[in-house]
Amino acid sequence: MKNLFSGSVSSGFTRQYDPLNNFFFHKIFGEKGDEVQLLGFINAVLGRTGDDKFISVEILENKSFMADIMGGKSCVLDVGAQLQNGTIVNIEVQLRDQHNIDRRSLFYLSKTYTEKLKSGHDYIELPDVIGINIVDFDFPATGNFHSCFHLREDTEKDNILTNALEIHFINMVKYKKQAKTLLDDPLSRWLTWFNKDSPPELLQEVVKMDSAIKTAEDRLHHVTQSEEDMRMYTRYMMAECDRTSEINFARDQGRADEKLMIARSLLAEGLAYEFIWKITGLTKEEIDNLA
Repeated sequence: MKNLFSGSVSSGFTRQYDPLNNFFFHKIFGEKGDEVQLLGFINAVLGRTGDDKFISVEILENKSFMADIMGGKSCVLDVGAQLQNGTIVNIEVQLRDQHNIDRRSLFYLSKTYTEKLKSGHDYIELPDVIGINIVDFDFPATGNFHSCFHLREDTEKDNILTNALEIHFINMVKYKKQAKTLLDDPLSRWLTWFNKDSPPELLQEVVKMDSAIKTAEDRLHHVTQSEEDMRMYTRYMMAECDRTSEINFARDQGRADEKLMIARSLLAEGLAYEFIWKITGLTKEEIDNLA
């Protein structure tokens, strides 16, 4: 097996932008014309090699993604694709742990699965659906950086109820903690490219070895050199900052309201101002206004 730390160093390979940023990920994998790199990544996740590879994919564009950015709103990234056998693939990227990725993934999988059934059609016409979640936090609680879940019988683990629903998790935290990464594994090559902290020589090596990764690298370079795309990126990041500020304000406001409730309860008990101040951190004036 070939170790990633072989190969020459290229000063031309620098990573200024994170390909797992929702905006860039969508531009690289979620638009018409991105089929080569999308198919390469899907085959790597599903372990399809040689004659077993999927050979075609249709990108199901999320029209609301750019519309939400133009409207100054944050949005949920959803890269959808349909393979040549009819299987639908949803790819989601979550960089921050919102403690809902399990149910969120099930929601999107179920929604995709059921919306394909038209009135008068038979259930057998429902497509298989695969969810691929790339997360930059430690989930799920498994030993490997790549986990795959099916509907199984509890006591007979090899007994899968159906292959209709399949959920993959790519845990970037676990991946980055590996002692070494091997180039002969297609998924490891992709994750090396996704890792914004990969050294330049490793990026050069995986780009040289994998034509789909080379196409993704070229696409990233094209987007970052486009004035129009980078204006859109700036608007997207501003919308994300606004959303974060709104969340932080709501959280801080909730804490302030909680302090006031506690202070009211302590005042009702007849406790001294000094004690209430120490417990809540409120000023004397704020406590006086509650009296």
